[in-house]
Amino acid sequence: MKTAIAIRHVHFEDLGSLAPALERAGYQIRYADYGVDDIAALDAVAPDLVVVLGGPIGAYEDDLYPSLKDELNLLEMRLGANRPTIGICLGAQLMARALGARVYPTGLKEIGWGQITIRPAGCESAIRHLVQNNTAVLHWHGDTFDLPAGATLLASTEKCRNQAFVWGNALGFQFHPEATAARLEQWFIGHACEIAGAKLAVASLRADTARYAERLEIQARKCFDEWLTSIENSSAQTVAQSSAETNKSST
Repeated sequence: MKTAIAIRHVHFEDLGSLAPALERAGYQIRYADYGVDDIAALDAVAPDLVVVLGGPIGAYEDDLYPSLKDELNLLEMRLGANRPTIGICLGAQLMARALGARVYPTGLKEIGWGQITIRPAGCESAIRHLVQNNTAVLHWHGDTFDLPAGATLLASTEKCRNQAFVWGNALGFQFHPEATAARLEQWFIGHACEIAGAKLAVASLRADTARYAERLEIQARKCFDEWLTSIENSSAQTVAQSSAETNKSST
């Protein structure tokens, strides 16, 4: 069975709708919890997929949260080997930093439901499903990142240009495509101080969740299923090419 490791920073920000997509694709899921599990002990290359999830800390705050260095080291090795990787929010920022890009505060909060603008390359990628049928996605961040060298921008918003990118076999989301209505009540509790600081109303966030979350789950399923299939096809092609080269060299 294929293996997927999900690095989780706070318990309620889990794989969400990505979990059933992974199960449909035949992955066995294991969580590695920041602050509980030894991130440095994880094998960076062996898992078939690594997902780095979100959290309310900065990707540049390794002076305050030293284990972020372990995540960065893992991502540097994994991305260097071009192994399938997904980063969501903080995870995407850590991916960008591991690829040499700058991560920094925007000076404003982008919290709540809103649509993304697809870029030309995004129209040819699995994330195109996230702009179809009037889909809105969940935004929850105050930091952003420069687009890493060699990465392709897939989506933007007015407040944040770099909302999704692809780099080799790695896919980064600044927003939260995995968000589900069933879990967001825990977000409203866990992020209560941030919501209040941004002068947002929990009642409005809850109402928008009721309005948009079901559609996002439908479209995210299409996005995740297609991307996971594309990664499997890419891996199969790589194995076939490697086998052909080995056979050729032995003749």
